[in-house]
Amino acid sequence: MPLSNNVIGCINFISVLLSVPVIGAGIWLAVGTVDSCVKVLQWPVIILGIFILLVGLAGFIGGFWRITWLLVVYLIFMLFLIILLGALVGFIYMVTIRGAGHPEPSRAYLEYSLQDYSGFLRQRVQRSYKWDRIRTCLSTTSICPELNQRFTQALDFFNAPLSPIQSGCCKPPTKCGFTFVNPTYWISPIDMSADMDCLQWSNEQNTLCYSCDSCKAGLLANLKVDWLKADIFLLLALIGLIIVYIIGCCAFRNAKTEDIFRKYRQGYT
Repeated sequence: MPLSNNVIGCINFISVLLSVPVIGAGIWLAVGTVDSCVKVLQWPVIILGIFILLVGLAGFIGGFWRITWLLVVYLIFMLFLIILLGALVGFIYMVTIRGAGHPEPSRAYLEYSLQDYSGFLRQRVQRSYKWDRIRTCLSTTSICPELNQRFTQALDFFNAPLSPIQSGCCKPPTKCGFTFVNPTYWISPIDMSADMDCLQWSNEQNTLCYSCDSCKAGLLANLKVDWLKADIFLLLALIGLIIVYIIGCCAFRNAKTEDIFRKYRQGYT
């Protein structure tokens, strides 16, 4: 029986270790330059990871110290957390499956359209009170100012693989036909009616295209990439937790069977 308890304890300790990539994914999203301006996914992931850690510790303690009720609590709550994590993995995939950039002639970077993204993501940026906070946050970052230090010639800028947020927020849409002066200063548009974003553009460095739909789309494109990366870590953690949970259930059942058999033999000796 002690051997079985030790095995159960070791198996449950793996659950503790598997909480690390979940918590780490949440922290990574929280500290990202773009993600930190949109507080949607970070805290749910971190909180879920902390619960997995606590429940895993309960199973670890229950296994080594033969606390049966604690093991039962572990099995019940870990199943619930696995279901939650699976739902979260599926949800992230579903809301990020849509959306991609569009190429423009003579440009290495892509242009982004807000309508290409899922309704859930669009709702994060379309409401004015939400976007005002996000816009203020973005304008205080170095996302756009750093372009002025990297590029001084129009050709170099046009051939640069800008990030989605830089393409959408730091310059006017290509269809407007603005003339390049530097990455964040453009003049003499050809067609101001080509898109509402053409009217939203401003050479004020705190304004630029932060009010443009292209900026919102660029932000969502950045979020999509980061969320999908985090989703991979969450999926791996989910698979690991499922395997550990199944092994733990089998070990717990065998331990209980051994315990019953041992008491049965003692009753006849």
